[in-house]
Amino acid sequence: MPSFRVETPQHCYSAIVERGVIGQVAEHLPKHTGKVFVVSTEDVWRHQGQALAHSLTDVPHEVLFLPGGEDQKRLAPLELLADEMVQRGGDRSSVVIAFGGGIVNDMAGFLAAIFMRGIPVVQVPTTLLAQVDAAIGGKTGVNLVSGKNLIGSFHQPFSVLIDPAVLQTLPMREYRSGLYEIVKAGIIREPALFEYLATHSDDVLTRKPGAIDRIIEDSVRMKAEVVSSDEREGDLRRILNFGHTFGHALEAETAYTRFLHGEAVAWGMRAAVYLSELTGHLSAEDSVEILETIQLYGPIPPLDGIPAANLLARLVHDKKTIQGKVHFVLAVRIGEVTVVSGIDDKLVLEAIRSSLV
Repeated sequence: MPSFRVETPQHCYSAIVERGVIGQVAEHLPKHTGKVFVVSTEDVWRHQGQALAHSLTDVPHEVLFLPGGEDQKRLAPLELLADEMVQRGGDRSSVVIAFGGGIVNDMAGFLAAIFMRGIPVVQVPTTLLAQVDAAIGGKTGVNLVSGKNLIGSFHQPFSVLIDPAVLQTLPMREYRSGLYEIVKAGIIREPALFEYLATHSDDVLTRKPGAIDRIIEDSVRMKAEVVSSDEREGDLRRILNFGHTFGHALEAETAYTRFLHGEAVAWGMRAAVYLSELTGHLSAEDSVEILETIQLYGPIPPLDGIPAANLLARLVHDKKTIQGKVHFVLAVRIGEVTVVSGIDDKLVLEAIRSSLV
């Protein structure tokens, strides 16, 4: 049972990667837990809920549903759920279990952060992207029309329980979306993981258990190390935003309805690679290798009809922008990135245009 420790000033916890761990959720709740609220979506509960419900047989709990979809990742649904929690007996001893993909993990985590000024959340991610990214690190939040995750809080989970077995029924598009986040992990800090992804794409895409377990464990270990070093994105943690600054602009420009988050990040990584090469940070050889590996796990939806100038304008509203300066995570080589600000808009626009082709 691989277990990766996240050590932060707010809370220290383990991210456990184990097949079948969904059936053991009750064992990983805080002591003296009051009523438990499982926050999920109807489709996730229909496909995966039986195992979780069985594990909570002896635990008083209620199941609450979010509407699902990135365009529904807003404050209004959380207010409704908070009212429902009060009506069903929720108090400061309650615990939230976030059971779903990245949207559920972000929203349920934020609900736990603000209900009664903060109650514990146990993250039980059911998509690959959530398992390697959203469930770990305590970033919670919802979207505004202006941009992604602009309202939120750092609220570290009590524990994270990752069951790779649930991925066997995950739709292929959702699975690929998560793979892009794992490619990102390889690019920014894990060259051995990147090499494995570049040379074992058949095993990964056909979901061989050994391949899935290996790439999840490598990614979770990496993120646990980064978050432990920098909980609130003051320094090292900023490298996790590789591809995200561009990707968030793409999601906002298309009203959060055209691309899955991982797909937007995949495009964003392409833009970041072009910009890395244009600014002289990345060699042409490494650029080609990174772009080819991203392509191995494609395709992403068509990018036609998206104005490059609009994406450039949206970069200013990214939450990593400070005093009007956009901070870009650029690749230096496979396994290493750097954070750069003050890049000429003409170069950024050229990188966006190149990546939209």
